[in-house]
Amino acid sequence: MEIGFSQAQAQRVLKQRNMLVLTSIGLGVVAMLALIAASARDRQVVLQPVLTRSIEISSARLGKDYLELVTRDATVLMLNRTPANAQYWMDSVLRIVHPSAYGRIKGELLRIVNDQRGSSVAQFFTIEAMKVDPEHLTSEVTGVLHTMVGRQEVAALKRTFRFDWSYTGVELRLVGFGAVSAPGAPVEAAAEAATAAPSTGTQP
Repeated sequence: MEIGFSQAQAQRVLKQRNMLVLTSIGLGVVAMLALIAASARDRQVVLQPVLTRSIEISSARLGKDYLELVTRDATVLMLNRTPANAQYWMDSVLRIVHPSAYGRIKGELLRIVNDQRGSSVAQFFTIEAMKVDPEHLTSEVTGVLHTMVGRQEVAALKRTFRFDWSYTGVELRLVGFGAVSAPGAPVEAAAEAATAAPSTGTQP
């Protein structure tokens, strides 16, 4: 009697163990399928900037709203500079540069920093208009580039600047920047663009 009860108890334990093993395998398969589905799906990130709406970016395509926001911030960063913040300015610009353009742009920025060392020339840019093209990964801003020597404004030139971008995954990086002198004209190098208004106040 006791032997029969022990055998029945052992069979129940064996069945429970088998059920547990099958359940674990099933959960493992479900988890693996979920991981595969997540990796195959477009990556999306929802941003909440200091605006009246949320911005969603996707690895599938670059959104116009997001490109406008990044262009606006890049413009403020790149075209507002004083000798006192030159090193911070250069380091901040380089953080948004794509590795393929890093060496070239760093060389141009270093030249600007060296030229400004010990000077009292500063500049700031007021944006008047912006055009973005998410399909071709370009954006343009038009406005007035002001040049200051000490507290005196010595130049205020209307200029258009173009940004060229690289978009991989959900990462937007700068690959080119320069001043556009006229529609269809070539873009000046980044160094000339960033110093487009000389202290003499003459048109470059």
